[in-house]
Amino acid sequence: TLHLSKTGLQSLDFLINANLTKLHLLHVSKNSLSVVNETVIQSFPTLIYLDLRGNYLSCDCTNAWFVSWTISSNDTEVESAYDLTCNYPDKLKGHKLLDLNVGSCNVDVGFFCFLSTTTLVLVTLLGSFLFHFLKWQVIYAYYLLLAFIHDNKQQRKPKGLQYDAFISYNVHDELWVMRELLPQLEDKRGWKLCLHHRDFEPGKPIMDNIVDGIYNSRKTICVISRHYLESEWCSREIQIASFRLFDEKKDVLILVFLENIPSHQLSPYYRMKRLIQKKTYLSWPKPGEDTRVFWQKLRIALETRGTPEMDNPLAGI
Repeated sequence: TLHLSKTGLQSLDFLINANLTKLHLLHVSKNSLSVVNETVIQSFPTLIYLDLRGNYLSCDCTNAWFVSWTISSNDTEVESAYDLTCNYPDKLKGHKLLDLNVGSCNVDVGFFCFLSTTTLVLVTLLGSFLFHFLKWQVIYAYYLLLAFIHDNKQQRKPKGLQYDAFISYNVHDELWVMRELLPQLEDKRGWKLCLHHRDFEPGKPIMDNIVDGIYNSRKTICVISRHYLESEWCSREIQIASFRLFDEKKDVLILVFLENIPSHQLSPYYRMKRLIQKKTYLSWPKPGEDTRVFWQKLRIALETRGTPEMDNPLAGI
């Protein structure tokens, strides 16, 4: 027998390691106990009598195990169990401890798993549905977010322009860039162009090279073709360039179309389509046509340092 009544106890946890395996009677009445720990009771395997009267018991889920054990146990008698009252919370003060609804404290693992699985399936189906029917909008939003992140990152870097123009093009159009564009702008005019294969820093992430190339250039020339529209990296380049255009309010973007592209093929590229509707663009002349006007207009566009609201130097093309 162990008598601990009227000792001001607030917890019985100190008895867990007391090796009281042969304890039969435990008197802990008139203390300040609020919770009867399951581990404490299990440390008394031979307990047949427990007196908890006069304690400040809590009627919440912390005592759910004790309530269930008191009702179901045939080995241990809890003195005046059905007269034990609640002291916490205030709304249940004075209520019978054994009236506690312990069912509300049990977590239904099966229902929780069902709910989680159902939610996951619905989210997956919804995501698949949205991607199937709104594929291009999703891709566009993804590139938009990437461009926005890199744009903010670039804004924190000190300004310093290294190139006259960053050339955004697809590898299938590299021959035109090397044979036509490069001789006209670098060899004849002395402008410095930023090209992927020549000026990107080895070992540096491609996206960082793209952002640095665009923001270290006065202009960005997008050489647009069907191959260009199919390229993931070209899409990222025009997103970042257009972000810079709208953010800095400067005419930093030049669109050059190597071929006629129907409007419906531009539908996935909403920002490009918007640019085309608001901004005059250059079209490479058809075979046999004079290219002098094209190069003249391109040189004027590269020399222009105004804002998008100013008269467009490409007007009339």
